[in-house]
Amino acid sequence: MNFAANLSMLYGRLPLADRFAAAAVDGFGAAEILFPYDQSPKWYAARLQQHGLRLVLVNTPVDAPRYSMGLAAQPGAIAQFRASFEASLDVCRSTGCAAVHVMPGFVDSAFGVEQQRDVFMDNLRWAARQDREIMLHLEPLNQIDVPAYFYHCPQGAVGILDALDEPNIGLQFDFYHVVKQGLDLAGELEKHRHWVRHVQVAGSPQRNEPDLRVDGLLAGFEQLHRSGYPGFVGFEYRPLAHAGVGLEWACPLVENGWARWA
Repeated sequence: MNFAANLSMLYGRLPLADRFAAAAVDGFGAAEILFPYDQSPKWYAARLQQHGLRLVLVNTPVDAPRYSMGLAAQPGAIAQFRASFEASLDVCRSTGCAAVHVMPGFVDSAFGVEQQRDVFMDNLRWAARQDREIMLHLEPLNQIDVPAYFYHCPQGAVGILDALDEPNIGLQFDFYHVVKQGLDLAGELEKHRHWVRHVQVAGSPQRNEPDLRVDGLLAGFEQLHRSGYPGFVGFEYRPLAHAGVGLEWACPLVENGWARWA
């Protein structure tokens, strides 16, 4: 497995233009960016290239305040979602990024959950067929931090994945959200590993540096290693102080030969 820096969170204290260099200095060769839509795709591509970084994940755009956590499962925003998804494709094609986290948004009491699920699945089918080279990810978010989000547990996303059976849609498995949801990390990985296309990590409960000694994190990484997981692990947390100093938590994973600074 390979490490990736989430530039939006790990280096969020820095001005946007300075985050790329900081990640490179800290040894990263890969990066995630939550919402790379405030500058042109060419601007992002140039800075990634300048600092030797590979972009591996972006989120679909959101629209505050009504659709602040995503558009893809919102019956009143189908055209808006599809138009905004084109912005994600533009970023991917300019930077070489091959993965997009598709955000469904909140459950809306004005509609039934089944209607929202149908809209979400239709939008996912449409999005998957726009570019088969780009992997789409579904990521459940825990109900403590994000109440009323469309799904909170991996099984909720996997049910949709099973029903769609599209080759370029998979599961984004976030250690932090699984732990914060009160689920057994190793057990969830064992059940859903065949769908996992991307992994993220943060320490619970405050979303700071992880501690491999708690919450079954070390066992989770060991299971990923045993299963031959070849993908990225995004460091999606807010460091307590300087990001580079806080990276020491990951050194045992490298020393064990389980991971590398991509």
